[in-house]
Parts: sequence; structure tokens; C-alpha cells
Amino acid sequence: MKSKNSDLAKFWNQNLQMNYGTPAIALHKGSGSVVWDVEGKRYLDMLGGIATTVVGHANPVVVSAVSRQIRELSHVSNYYMHEPELKLAEKLTNFTKSPHARVFFCNSGAEANEAALKLSRLTGRGQIVATEGGFHGRTVGALSMTGQSGKRLPFLPLLKKVEFAPYGDIDSMKRLVSRRTAMVIVEPIQGENGVVVPPAGYLKAVRELCDQYGALLCIDAVQTGMGRTGQWFGYEYAGITPDIITLAKGLGGGLPLGAMIAVTEKAPSFKAGDHGSTFGGNPVSCAAGLAAISVIEKKNLMVRVAKVGKSLKSDLEKVPGVLSVRGEGLLIGIVLDSDIAPQVVSLGRENGILVNATGPRVIRIAPALTITDTQLREFLKKFALTMKSINEGQNA
Repeated sequence: MKSKNSDLAKFWNQNLQMNYGTPAIALHKGSGSVVWDVEGKRYLDMLGGIATTVVGHANPVVVSAVSRQIRELSHVSNYYMHEPELKLAEKLTNFTKSPHARVFFCNSGAEANEAALKLSRLTGRGQIVATEGGFHGRTVGALSMTGQSGKRLPFLPLLKKVEFAPYGDIDSMKRLVSRRTAMVIVEPIQGENGVVVPPAGYLKAVRELCDQYGALLCIDAVQTGMGRTGQWFGYEYAGITPDIITLAKGLGGGLPLGAMIAVTEKAPSFKAGDHGSTFGGNPVSCAAGLAAISVIEKKNLMVRVAKVGKSLKSDLEKVPGVLSVRGEGLLIGIVLDSDIAPQVVSLGRENGILVNATGPRVIRIAPALTITDTQLREFLKKFALTMKSINEGQNA
């Protein structure tokens, strides 16, 4: 007997914590940018596991790499080396173009940012400067650097000596950064806050400020990384080199994998016993990451992402009810002219598109980099239909 979404929702409510609420549908399988729920309904996945399935669901290159690796070696801990981890670390250090780059593997963006936080403590300084609206994870350390009060308040007190500057406001940043500052952490684009893009010159100014006071600059590339904005990390357009980069989401090609990269000679190094992760650098996840990178490189996806991203933004701006569109590549925030984002998510799902609301007026999309032109046209058509239906209903 075929499962129903409503039946599985009952199991969810009986057995899982309610931190995610109860999802409306239960997904069963996927291929590329398309997924199907347990009732057989087809959806165009425009969220990509929140910027995670960079080369699509069930990508044959990733499936082959993972299947081969799990037959050979599934897990060994970090008492031993294995080739997938070494090869992936080499790829990442090469992407930084720094001879000093060294990688620490973990399982998520929060863990990567925790590692960056700990690394900054080795400078002997204690203050962290982050940004209002920024998101760096939900563990206590990462949450302490997250500039969203709604996520922080239930868990106070958090770490001390963390201060926040308005995102994009370099003058405010200048009032906070000093010789006491261990690290400034900033996203090239604020993803969780609604795909907010900083003004031109902002990242370069932050880099110069960190240099002035000897503070580390950490770029949180968890959402912008792995080619999503048309660059490997998303900060390269600014012409800077950060001291630390944190990665996750798309790094594992759909499997859990995170990384903290100490990039410059100024960044401290962990010594034996300073930090660790049982599952960090897992062979299967690393094999998936290498496979995803190979697809991005061989298909020249980053060039295409930059091109289709501009076209998609332009087309979305023409949809009635859309106030503006922001972002880079295939990390896009659609700003609506009224508080209907949750309705767009709900009705969009009924119309066969999966999107995310980051607030009452912002829809976030982050589809696979492999999404086809035909699928993008399908999304635009269904999104416009969804917007029209909601607007007509409000005006009825």
C-alpha cells in the first residue's frame, strides 16, 4: 500500500522533535532538479537541500563514486589517512591559491565555524566581531556569532565578547574592531537572512580593517561556496584573501561534509589534540565531494551559473508582485511587495515548485547548478502563476 504524506506526518509527530515543525510532504526520490513525494507527485526542487545538492539529486557521477567507496572503505576515524580525504584537501587548498592553506574536515557549517572560532582563540585575543543578520550555525559557539536575535534569545547566555555590526556598514565595523579582536566573521552574501548582498567594496574594506588591527578575517562560504555564485567560495570578486574559510552544504555533493580552511600564514594552526571530529573527513563523504567537484569542473558549471543567474534575476523582476531580486549566480532572494512569502511557499508546493521563505517578504532559491534551461522556464511559469493566484485572491 502506498504511503501518504498525512500518514507519515503522524509518525513524524510521534517520534521526532518539533524543531522543524511538521513538514507538509515526505520526499521519496529525486533525479537532478526534480523530486517526487511518497504519493508520486512531482516537484521542481528550487531549494536544493538549502544549497546542498549542487550537482542534483542522484547524480550518476556522485552515485558511482559513493558506491565504489563504500564497498572499499566506509569509515576509519582520523587515526589513519585515506586517499579521498587527501585528494579533497588538495583540491580545496589549490582553490584558495595559498601555499599556506591547511584543511580541517568536519560534518556541517556550524562545526566548521566552531573550528574557526577555536582557531581564533589561539591568537590570544578574545573578541569576535560578526554582523547583524548573519547566520553561522546553531551550536553554542556558532550561535554566539549569529546575528539573529530570534535564534539566540532562547539560549542565552551565549559566549561573551561577541559584538555585531550592521551588515554592509563599514563605519560601524570600524567602531568595533580593535587590537582586542581575534576574528571578524562575515558572509560574502547573507543567505539565511534573505540573500542580502553587501555594497561594492565592503569585503575589501573589512579585509583592510583586519590587516590594520591584526585580526583574522573569516569568510563563511557555507552557502556561497562550491560554485553557487559562479566562484568557488563567493568572495573572489572582491580581490581579497581571507585568513580562514568555512565550507559545508554543497561541499559534500549532498552528503554531510564541512571544512575549515586556515588560508594565510597569519592564521594559527591546530596542534595534535587541539580539535577533532570522529566523522570529519569520512571517506564516503569525501568521495562524494570529489565527484561533485569533478562535475562542476568538467561541465564548466560556474561559467553557466553566472550567466543563467543574471538571466533568471532579470526574468523574476518582471513578475507582478516582485519588488526586487538580489543575489549572485544561483543563490537568489526574491523580495515581494507584500507579506505573502509563506503563502508563496505553500501554493508553490501545490503548483509543483519547492522554494523557501526567509521572512514574510523574501523567497530564497538555491537550485542545483545542473538545473536545465527548460526547468528554469518551468519554474518561472509556475512561480508567476503562484504569484498571480495569491494576488488575485487578495484583491477578490
